[in-house]
Amino acid sequence: MERQTLALVIRDAEEVLTDAGVWSPRTDAELLAAHVLGVPRGELARDETVDPEALARIRLLVAKRADRVPVQHLTGHADLAGIEVDLGDGVFVPRPHTRLLLDWGLGVVQDVREPVVVDLCTGSGVLALAVARARPDATVHAVDLDPVALEFAHRNAARRAAAGDTAVYVHRGDVADPGLLAELNGKVDLVLANPPYVAEGTALLPEWSRHHPRHAVFAGDDGLAVIRHVVRRGTLLLRPGGAMAIEHDPPQADALLDLLGQEFTEVETRLDPSGRARYTTGRRG
Repeated sequence: MERQTLALVIRDAEEVLTDAGVWSPRTDAELLAAHVLGVPRGELARDETVDPEALARIRLLVAKRADRVPVQHLTGHADLAGIEVDLGDGVFVPRPHTRLLLDWGLGVVQDVREPVVVDLCTGSGVLALAVARARPDATVHAVDLDPVALEFAHRNAARRAAAGDTAVYVHRGDVADPGLLAELNGKVDLVLANPPYVAEGTALLPEWSRHHPRHAVFAGDDGLAVIRHVVRRGTLLLRPGGAMAIEHDPPQADALLDLLGQEFTEVETRLDPSGRARYTTGRRG
């Protein structure tokens, strides 16, 4: 039966992924191999011989990745700020730059005792769970409309609570609903949102255009259809002086300044490390 060293398996996988146009072929090949072998990526033993069953599983996952299925959907988990969550097909994959949103929000409530935090469009729940881990005294609410995302958000919240983190309250709700979390109106210290914001018709990598649910990515002709509702909800939820941060597409920065400028003060566009406008923040007037 066929056997190969892990180094050769990874090399072959990297070649397949490179030919398929995957932008991080070596990293993804190593992640998939580590997932099949049940070890952290940093502990892969490249001189190890891979048995035929594991070799077949790695090749199957590599073929799916070459079809541009996100690597996180194949491994079944993703990470943000050290919080690992389960996710799968149909659930939005959190991106590293959302860490900027988290860090800003935590800084804003640093001196607030027992803050109330709402994460709108929570997806897998990772942003809300990261807040709960960093601030055990916080009351954190996570909201989404999609039943698949909510299933994973509930599962992830239960697992983190069982591990000792502060419980996160997961709600099914539509940010367009004026009654959403109405009992919290005027009582929230921080609203975070990473909503769908891509304009319809925008050309995206296959990972996003083919293998993510459209409602988690696209939001109307200008990409602002959901963001407008998020701003309205935040306006009602936040106490005076409470803060909001919304992730968005860089070209939408001016539109976000206008939307938040109607009811918020200290409105500011925040840049990612590459200098692109990545999220906009403000305080409730």
